[in-house]
Amino acid sequence: MENEAPQETEQEKPQAEARPAAAAREAPVAPPSSEAQERPRRRGRFRRRVCAMCENKISFVDYKDFNFLRRFISDRGRIESRRKSGTCAKHQRALAQAIKRARHLALLPYTADHIRVSGMGYYR
Repeated sequence: MENEAPQETEQEKPQAEARPAAAAREAPVAPPSSEAQERPRRRGRFRRRVCAMCENKISFVDYKDFNFLRRFISDRGRIESRRKSGTCAKHQRALAQAIKRARHLALLPYTADHIRVSGMGYYR
């Protein structure tokens, strides 16, 4: 009879079960790992890229200079975005107009060679 545990009443059981759940919610959060503390912090903001045409003081984008215009066309034949090419809004508009004129005069292709040959897999 000495080894017997005291019997819990019906009222004490729900309270005993509720205590560990409450304790789990209030458990302290573990401190961040040492790797996170050792990482170098970023300093300031990144420096904006300057428009290549503004830097070289190019006022007119020549549609006949197709070697220059090819720098701003993707491998799939699309005009690169401002974010990717790094041009300002003024020169991006002039660049798009010059590329469209060069395409119209057949100085630049509308699509890339590999797309024209394969036809993108479409059946007619």
